[in-house]
Amino acid sequence: MSSFNRRSFLLTPLVLAACGFQPAYGPGGPAQGIQSSIRVADPTDKNAFDLVERLEERLGRPKADHFDLTYTIKTTATGVGITPDNAITRYNLNGTIDWALTNRATGTRVTGGQVKSFTSYSATGSTVAGLAAQEDAARRLMRILADQITARLLATSGSWNQ
Repeated sequence: MSSFNRRSFLLTPLVLAACGFQPAYGPGGPAQGIQSSIRVADPTDKNAFDLVERLEERLGRPKADHFDLTYTIKTTATGVGITPDNAITRYNLNGTIDWALTNRATGTRVTGGQVKSFTSYSATGSTVAGLAAQEDAARRLMRILADQITARLLATSGSWNQ
């Protein structure tokens, strides 16, 4: 016998509406005003390109530049898989992004912060395979960090985007 109760599932939207929950992208939602209004700083390297690509994918390409998003990316690779012969077979790629969102009209900082995460990749196999794995890990890391920035923008957009 299942503990799943269909009535509680059907009542969930009513409970959320009663507590003031509002979908971020819903009509009149807090995130509606940030879609296509944030200009992300131009990329200067491959990591920045991947970050900007994902942010624009999630937030839309800017049509009306109301806000500027600046960022600083730091990545470090750390060997975590070491053989008895002292050869590194696996790396963790750690990434940190310090970011800030400023109002273009006033020049004031609206919100910002720091996001951190990591991905891993294997260093076994050929040189080409290792380089491809490293590049893929960096791309995945930038997507993860861009998603974290987007989540924070969405979570706070109701307080600064009126």
